[in-house]
Amino acid sequence: MTRVVLGSASTGRLSVLRGAGIDPLIIVSDVDEDALLAAHADAPAAERVRVLAEAKADAVTVALPAEVAADCVVIGCDSMLLLDGALCGKPGDAAAARAQWQSMAGRAGQLLTGHCVVRVRSGRTVGKVGETGSTTVHFDTPTEADLTAYIARGEPLGVAGGFTLDGLGGWFVRAIEGDPSNVIGLSLPLTRRLFERVGVSIDGLWGAGGNSTDLQHRGTAR
Repeated sequence: MTRVVLGSASTGRLSVLRGAGIDPLIIVSDVDEDALLAAHADAPAAERVRVLAEAKADAVTVALPAEVAADCVVIGCDSMLLLDGALCGKPGDAAAARAQWQSMAGRAGQLLTGHCVVRVRSGRTVGKVGETGSTTVHFDTPTEADLTAYIARGEPLGVAGGFTLDGLGGWFVRAIEGDPSNVIGLSLPLTRRLFERVGVSIDGLWGAGGNSTDLQHRGTAR
C-alpha cells in the first residue's frame, strides 16, 4: 500500500488529512526558510512559497527510511500571508504578532500555501509536482483586550500571518473567499490534483499511512 508522508509538524495540516481519511507518517526536515526566501527575493510571492514547499518535500524525500521509500507519496507545504505586497510568516514574538494584527485588522489578505508532492517508488523519485493555493481572508477587528488575550495564549506567534482559521484565531476571521483547508495549511482539492498528476488516486490512499508516527521531528509547526 502506498504510504502518505507529511513533511510538516503542523497540527492543522495533520488534522486536515486525518479528517479527509488519511493518517500520514510525519517526517519533518530542517530547512533554512530565511535563506531560501532571500535567494528568491525577486520572485513572485506564489513562487516563493512554492519553492519553500519543494525544499521541504525534497529534504524529507532524501531522509525516508527504506521501508517507506519503497512506495510512498511525500507532501511538502509552506504557508504565508500576502498583505500589501509583502509576505508575512510566523511573527515569532508578542510584539511582532501585535504589529501584524494591527496591520491586517479590518482588512483582507491572501493566504498562500505552497504545495509539493513527490512520488517515490523503490527508493527513487518517479514524479514531482508543485503549485500554490490562494485563499482571500477577511479579518475582523479584535478589541484591544481580546487581542492582548489572544497573543498571551501564544497561538499567533508560531503560525503564518499570526492567525489560524481552525483555532483561537477563528474568532477574528470575518469571511474567506476560496478553499478553507488552504488557510489551515493544506488544500485538499489542490493536493488531490497534484496526486493525480503523479499517478496516485485518493481511493487508493484512504486508509494508507500508519499511526502518524513522528519519524523525525526537527522543524516547527505551520
